[in-house]
Formats: sequence, structure tokens, C-alpha cells
Amino acid sequence: MPVRQLSEAVINRIAAGEVVERPASVVKELVENALDAGARRIEVLTDGGGRRLIRVSDDGEGMTRADLALAVERHATSKLAGDDLVAIRTLGFRGEALPSIGAVARLSIATRHASEPHAWAIAVDAGVKSEVKPAALGAGTRGEVRDLFHATPARLKFLKLDRTEAEAVREVVRRLAMSRPDVAFTLAGEERAPVSFAAALPGPPGRLARLGDVLGAEFRANAVAIAAEREAVVIDGYAALPTLTRANALGQYLFVNGRPVRDKLLLGAVRAAYADYLPRDRHPLLALFVTLDAREVDVNVHPAKAEVRFRNAGLVRALIVQALKTALAREATRAASTGGSATIAAFRPAVRPRGAPYIYAPLRASGGLAEPAQAAFDTGLPAADLRGAIDIAGGPQADARDHPLGAARAQVHDTYIVTQTQDGLVIVDQHAAHERIVYEKLKAALENTGVARQILLIPEIAELDEADVERLTARADELARYGLVVEPFGPGAVALRETPALLGEIDGAGLIRDLAEHMAEWDEALPLERRLMQVASSMACHGSVRAGRRLKPEEMNALLREMEATPNSGQCNHGRPTYVELKLADIERLFGRR
Repeated sequence: MPVRQLSEAVINRIAAGEVVERPASVVKELVENALDAGARRIEVLTDGGGRRLIRVSDDGEGMTRADLALAVERHATSKLAGDDLVAIRTLGFRGEALPSIGAVARLSIATRHASEPHAWAIAVDAGVKSEVKPAALGAGTRGEVRDLFHATPARLKFLKLDRTEAEAVREVVRRLAMSRPDVAFTLAGEERAPVSFAAALPGPPGRLARLGDVLGAEFRANAVAIAAEREAVVIDGYAALPTLTRANALGQYLFVNGRPVRDKLLLGAVRAAYADYLPRDRHPLLALFVTLDAREVDVNVHPAKAEVRFRNAGLVRALIVQALKTALAREATRAASTGGSATIAAFRPAVRPRGAPYIYAPLRASGGLAEPAQAAFDTGLPAADLRGAIDIAGGPQADARDHPLGAARAQVHDTYIVTQTQDGLVIVDQHAAHERIVYEKLKAALENTGVARQILLIPEIAELDEADVERLTARADELARYGLVVEPFGPGAVALRETPALLGEIDGAGLIRDLAEHMAEWDEALPLERRLMQVASSMACHGSVRAGRRLKPEEMNALLREMEATPNSGQCNHGRPTYVELKLADIERLFGRR
């Protein structure tokens, strides 16, 4: 087949395939144009998930008649002052969005510049441009896209249901709204109730307010401020406490110079920072903003500009890890407030007929306490009751209430410690709390003096598969760094001869079996440090106060004080909260006192 020059129409449709994947792509391009034009208010309207109609209106500076005529031509842009493709300081710059959209849909643009006596409009239908005509518009720009992909019907069958496409549009608007809290956004359409984000105040409070509007009050109540700077690279934003997580990474929002991205380098840095807090199947919630010189990042490595390339990727990654770890350590003893909220939600007000007086149902009545929660409270007397130890006159127990975790009052189910604070009560999971304490001690010992060992009088023998035995003995040196000395004991067993002294008496054989299971899942590319941390986590779990062990009053209070002094004690090694706090105001609401 001979070589031939493609027609202009085909060239435009090929370019459109790179830029316009779905309705959300169109919304992204039009909203980014509005932001680059200095808009302070942006309204987005869709119909049929954006398939039938997309309308984006803004109050930006608008375009003159001459600019409008040129804007729908390929490779025409107002966002490059010169020919320097390295220093990109706008969201869009390629000059392909509008002609690409017009090549596959019916595009109309009305705009008014302050220097013009009235607005102007132009239409592009399947690549065919109309003349520029006078139009009625007060200020700014209104872009309207109808019948998306009508010029390329084959693309229509790849679109999903209207509701799914509408959700993708919503996600685009959410991301751009998070990047610009100073701009008001409105999103409307037949698929959903209108959503509005009011313009926020400048600075960190305004950013947190916008993030709360987008991600929910739950995120705002449990957010930790992130801030770090090194070599003109600035990291800021907010991250949720490790006890507020999701089953996927969709709650992670990353921005580079104000541009929303899904960059593997940045996502990997987030995983590394939270590796010491969360299991592999849980993911944190956060919104991080990376700001650096435009020449230090290439934003033109992806057609949709969803990925970037850093000149000094190692610096950016290290700074993100450091910023997150520093912030999480600063809030080390906090647990997410969602635990208390979930507890309150377990109580449901009694159902009453219309007009009947309001009556609070007993805890055992249907509708009083949710059934699963009700069963947990049907326990009889506490396993340990400290009420006799309380010094009403203001002794040690009264003073302990001034501590963040308060004074121990009882132990229930031989597992949970109930404490009293000045303004509420706290329920502590004794095993989870001690697990974190032991884990942090192991890490500190490894870093400072090394882990002290104790020789077992009689070695413990763990029977394993031969493959597990080989894995354990191959990593014997790594295990020895944590005070675990293992030796092969025949073809299907290992002998545990020494254990860390701070673990005390443990089920050594059970620990070895757990370690063998973890090692079977290790990726050889996993750094040694992470492998050692996983070993420490398993050891901490086996060396902690077990659920079901009855504690003395002094042991309970000692555990509380140690939690307050231990980094990251708000969650155990598996990312679960170590305690739940109920404020007195919340408890009073349960009983109708508020």
C-alpha cells in the first residue's frame, strides 16, 4: 500500500482520540481552560452523563473575536509566551483540546473579553468551523458540547452507562475543586442533585475547608497537616490518621503545581510512608500538593497530562515520605474519631407511632441498641472493677483523669480497659495497644543498642514444610538482628534457640510458623528494612498482652501511661485503632440530655 497524506478531518479525529476519551475528558479540558483564564466561579452542567450535553460556564477574562477564531485551530494556544516547552505554568498548553472536541462532537463557544463591546460565538461540528458571530453573554466564556462522538459512532459503544460516566465527570470536578479552593464550583445534571463548593478563604484553613467539602467531614475531623520543604520543593496538604482508611487507593489525591495527577512515583512514596502503620490491603486518605519550579518537572509525558516526570525524582519521593512520617509521628497518640462515631451510631432511637410521646427504648428492646452491639454488652459484671480504688478527694486516680487516656475504671471481657477522662470515657483494646508498644520498643532497640536476647533452656521445635524451613534458614541472619536465633532441625522442622528478652514468655513455635507464612509472600525486591519491620510486627503481636488476660489496676494504668509516651500508639501494627473515645456530650445525647 503506498504512503499517503491523511486528510485534515482524519488527523483531527486521531488527535481527538488522544485527548477525548470520554465525557469526563471534555469536562477536564474545559474546566482547566476556565481556571487558566482566571475564573473565580465555574458551573458545569451535563446531560446523559455528558454524552448528550456538557456545558461549562465561567467568569474568566474571556477571548477577543480574533482569539476565538484562532482558538479552535490545531496547535493554537495562549498559554505559551514563547517556544519554551519546559517552563509550563498553566494547566493546559498543547492547543489541541478545542479542535479535538470539535472534531468528534458539536462544539459551540460564546465568550466576551473586557475590551470588546459584546460577546462573540463560534461553532465547530465534526471539524467544520462556522464564522464568528455576535452573541449575548455578560462576561467570561461558555463552552457547550452536544452529541459527543456523533462524528465517530464507533467510539460511542465504548462509553459506559450514563450514571458511570456522570460519576467520572464528578471525580474530575472534585479533583480540580481540591486544587483550587479559591474558586467556586457548581456541578449539576439530571443524573444527580446539584453539588456546590463555595470559594474558601486563602491559606491552610481554606484548603482544609475545601477538602472537607469534597472528602467529607470525617476526613476533616481526622486530618493531619503535612508540610515540608527542601531544595525549592514544597510538600503540603492533609492526610488522614492511619485508623481512617479505605479498601482501595481511590481516596489518594495528588497534585503537582496545581495539576491533578495519578503518578506511580508519588503513590509509591505514600505507600512507603504508611508501611509502618497499615496492612497491605488498606489504603490511607490524603490530598498532597507538590510545588516546585516548572523546569524541574515534565508534564508532557502523557496525552491527558495525568502523569509527570521529575528531574530529581529521588528528592521528591524522599520528601513526601519524610513529610508524611513526620506529621503522623506528631499526631502519634491520636486515633480516628470515627470509632466513637460508629459506637454512637450503634444506638438507634426507639421507633414511635406518629403523635405518640417520645420514649427511649431499653437497651434490650428492639430498636434501642443494634443487635450485634447489644450482644457485646450482655456480659454480667466487669472482669475488674476499680471503683474502690478511686480517691474521691483527689488522689492518684483523680489526677490520672488529667492524662489524655484518663484513669482506668474497669476491665471487661478480660480484653477491654474502660477509662474515665475529664470530658468523657475511653475504651482501650489492651492487646492492640501493647502490640504497638512492643513494636516501637523493638524498632528502637534495633536502631540504638540492638535487641537483647534470652537463651531458651529447652529449644522450641516448629514443624514446617521443607520450603518454609529453607526460607527461614536462608534469612537466619536477618532474624538474628531481632533476637530470633533459628537453626534447621531435620528436613521438616526448625529449632528456636533464642528470643528477644523484652517479649518475655511467648509461643515461639507459633511465632515461627507465622513468620514462615509471611516470608512466603515476600517479594524479593522488598527492601531489607521493610522485611525486618514485618518480622518485628509479627514478634510484637506474639509478645503482647493477650486478649483474655485479666490485668491488675496498676497494670492497666501503666499500660495507659505507656501508650501516651509511645509513638504511633493510636493504632496497632495492623492499622486498627487501639482505643475509642466517647465525649461526654455524645453520651449525654444518647440519654436525651442534649
